[in-house]
Amino acid sequence: MKSYAVVVALTLCGAHAAQAADIVPARPEAPLAVKTEHRNWALQISPYMWAAGLKGDVSPFRRAPTIGVEKSFSDVMDNLNFGGFVNIWGRYDRFVFSADVMYVNTTESHAFGPLPPLPIPVPPGIVVNGKLDSSQFTATVQGGYRIVDAPVFTLDVLGGARFWRLSNTVTVSALGLSRSYGASFGWADPLVGVRAFLRLTENLSLQAQADIGGFGAAADSTWSALATVNYAFTDHLSVSAGYKVLDVDYDRDGHVYKTRLSGPVAGLTWRF
Repeated sequence: MKSYAVVVALTLCGAHAAQAADIVPARPEAPLAVKTEHRNWALQISPYMWAAGLKGDVSPFRRAPTIGVEKSFSDVMDNLNFGGFVNIWGRYDRFVFSADVMYVNTTESHAFGPLPPLPIPVPPGIVVNGKLDSSQFTATVQGGYRIVDAPVFTLDVLGGARFWRLSNTVTVSALGLSRSYGASFGWADPLVGVRAFLRLTENLSLQAQADIGGFGAAADSTWSALATVNYAFTDHLSVSAGYKVLDVDYDRDGHVYKTRLSGPVAGLTWRF
């Protein structure tokens, strides 16, 4: 059961992360980014990666034992099958919008602990193999308003929700027999947040974003923080690198997911 919990928790957000905060390019929509015309709209797409480690307490199945977990990013990558992560950000005049989507799938081929039973009793001394397939989908959607819009500094206030969906399937096998057990659960957390952008030079900038939510509506609490250094190669292409933390405390209906993920983050942004 310990491996079950480790894989599930790390799959949730650690492999690349997610979703809570936006990877933002070096040139959002500040006036200096567009010299020849005034544009009251902007759209950007940012695929990214989050090299996060995980620490916390999880339960992979309803009312299963809660297990303490602590793993590095390299441990997560050993079990990774697929990971996809993208952020979409838009602005019209002073109204802003962001959507951050993450999907991760992993397989732990050497699960151990109190495995679920087979259809028949297994004699003592027979090795029972366990495999855990885990997938997690997270989407963060926020909208807001730009309260400060200066050439070198902007400040946005945001509100929205973060959606979680976790699925786990354990397959046990021995004596030529196998059986699978599956479980899935999800929830949504309301959020409020802020985002600030500071231009240092024509090409170099800083970005910071933070949000807090949950408020007992689903998770007891959740918060995230992101800070990046951004460099713009052109008005349409930039890269970002920084550090991100995502914390959640969820314990409801027999499911437990209380974790903190943290680590370096990097993104590439196309701006239209």
